[in-house]
Amino acid sequence: MSQHTNQSPYPQGGPHPADSYQDGQYGRPPQAPQPHHGRPARNGLGTAALILGVIGALSGVIPLLFWLAGILGLIALILGLSGRGRAKRGEATNKGVALTGAILGLVALILSVVGAVITFTAVDSALKEVDKALSGQEATTPGAKPDAKGDGKGDSKGDGAGKAGAKALAGGATAEYADKLKVTVGAPTAYTPSEYAIGHTKGNKAYKVKVTIENTGGEKFDSALSQVDARSGAEGTAAEQIYDGETTGADFTGSILPGKKATAVYAFDAPAAAKNLTVEVTPGFLDFKSSHWELKL
Repeated sequence: MSQHTNQSPYPQGGPHPADSYQDGQYGRPPQAPQPHHGRPARNGLGTAALILGVIGALSGVIPLLFWLAGILGLIALILGLSGRGRAKRGEATNKGVALTGAILGLVALILSVVGAVITFTAVDSALKEVDKALSGQEATTPGAKPDAKGDGKGDSKGDGAGKAGAKALAGGATAEYADKLKVTVGAPTAYTPSEYAIGHTKGNKAYKVKVTIENTGGEKFDSALSQVDARSGAEGTAAEQIYDGETTGADFTGSILPGKKATAVYAFDAPAAAKNLTVEVTPGFLDFKSSHWELKL
């Protein structure tokens, strides 16, 4: 009687085909590792603080960008402190980055304050210079004021110089500016305008006024920038300028060389009852303040 023995077709000690199949030897893909179930780090605040802090600090180096440095610095400081708090609670891993961003934010704030002070100081200084340039020089009156007749006897007390802009001068008086420019307005003289005169009203009186500008400085002066106006009567009504031919009513033209002078004859129309004529002369609308002469009619 034959004995049947069940022997495995696979060698002893060798791997079973099923095991090899399960291990992926025969093409079955291995299973992917299971995802980590831990909470991810929240590093956004620290990173944002660092970026804003760097930009803010660089902006603070330029004084005109103080406003930008202040805004970015404040935001960076807040985000940096918030990010550092997250790192302490274990919610973030960039504690150093957050701290650096907060420090840079503080630096940006300091630079913004410094830049604001520098900017405002510079602007204030510039405005003062512009105001000084626009206000121009104020004239002084050396010696005594001549009277209305222009004979130099004057009616002022003392022999010292005074500010021409503080009080109206008399006819024949001279206003002197710091640039060695002298302006003299003579006493008015009545005259009869021609039939071709422009600016004269029938029934009014016309007066001629001689204005002389003398340049005693070292540079030429552009007299074309000079302006002469007048008011008449107690009410200070504007006196119309009369243009009568080539010699009466013509404004200053050209330049006055050092050591030279120029004279222009102006004519003004005033009411018949007017007792005085106030003449205002401005040698230059940017560099000089106006001076006034009170002329008796």
